[in-house]
Amino acid sequence: MDTEGDAMDIDLDLTLTDEMLAIRESCHRFAEEVMRPLAAKLDRMDPEAVIAKDSPLWEGLEKYKALGLVGMPECYGDDLSPAQRTLMHSIVCEELAWGDVGLFITYALYNMAPGIAKAYGRPDLVEFFRQRNEICCLALTEPNHGSDMVAFPDASFRDPKGRSDLRARRDGDDFILNGQKAAWVSTGTIAGSGIVFATYENSKQGRADGAVFLMPFDLPGVSRGKPLDKLGQRTLNQGEIFFDNVRVPRQFFLMDGPDVYPHVLGATLRDANIAMGQQFIGVARAAYEHALAYAKERVQGGVPIIQHQAVKLRLFNMFSKLTAARSHVRRIAMANAAKEGGVPFPYAATAKIVSTQTCLDIAHEAITLFGGYGLCREYPVEKLFRDARASLIEDGENTMLALMSVSHF
Repeated sequence: MDTEGDAMDIDLDLTLTDEMLAIRESCHRFAEEVMRPLAAKLDRMDPEAVIAKDSPLWEGLEKYKALGLVGMPECYGDDLSPAQRTLMHSIVCEELAWGDVGLFITYALYNMAPGIAKAYGRPDLVEFFRQRNEICCLALTEPNHGSDMVAFPDASFRDPKGRSDLRARRDGDDFILNGQKAAWVSTGTIAGSGIVFATYENSKQGRADGAVFLMPFDLPGVSRGKPLDKLGQRTLNQGEIFFDNVRVPRQFFLMDGPDVYPHVLGATLRDANIAMGQQFIGVARAAYEHALAYAKERVQGGVPIIQHQAVKLRLFNMFSKLTAARSHVRRIAMANAAKEGGVPFPYAATAKIVSTQTCLDIAHEAITLFGGYGLCREYPVEKLFRDARASLIEDGENTMLALMSVSHF
């Protein structure tokens, strides 16, 4: 990390305590010493090899557990105010995504089911999933639906013709699930459990009449596809989940109904968008710092290129975009934590869209500064560009999110 840039970051965050600074430093050290070397190795591996039993992915997970951040953000302790806890979480997300965003998402999903159960007011499921100690996933995306799966403000969301690919029906106290989730489910082929969204078979309100389950994936009838082979975020496993007459005991049912389901879906997407914003600030910062370091070393015209005015201006514009995006995302995150019921969806959408677009812009500029070397796998910026490009589609494609947001105006 560039020490001058780090000092400026610390000066802007005036509420950071010594404990918060220590957590930040621990995260940065882990990102630099564990995540970056591991990510460089996994990025070049076949997707099947990335998740194999002998993959270094799992050794990295064990080291992540030792970091003490399992179950974010509750893991930061009781001494922090809600505002400090939210700021701390933004900092942790940035630092670890600075290391590698795909690994961060993977490791952050470890043992997340108890936190989801707590948020839904289900202490029984908190204890059930806490004992399992496994990676969780958000099983939402589907093969025959894109961002329309989360277009809850749109009239088409209640069109009976638009039911989802995963259907549910009641059978006594239990539920039967049939269908599938798409290959874009993060940790889809390695998760031991997931929060699953399904539409009722006979729904007359399209995707609005659905149910939510927090369920283990070792129930009979659950199977997985192959891990997806992708352009970017290759350290993040993604793959299909199939449900063939899966009987889900009522124990794992969370909620349902057209009056509630769209709001739960909206809140889930809102929180996911804010998380995306927090994470991709880290990726953007990584690209900027690589470009800055290279500009100080690369000599053209007899001097380091940072001495050329065009390069200075390019670097300042990158820094300016990064600083503005970080401030915006943290403001949205803190307002979401402070406001009962969270912020309205359009604000969360701006956090995701501003952060990911800024990340792509900065990664693009970093490649430009590196010149031809920026296209080579020997240097890290081409990977950051690939990771950034994927972010514009994740958790709702950016254009779709913008159009959904206008429906709220």
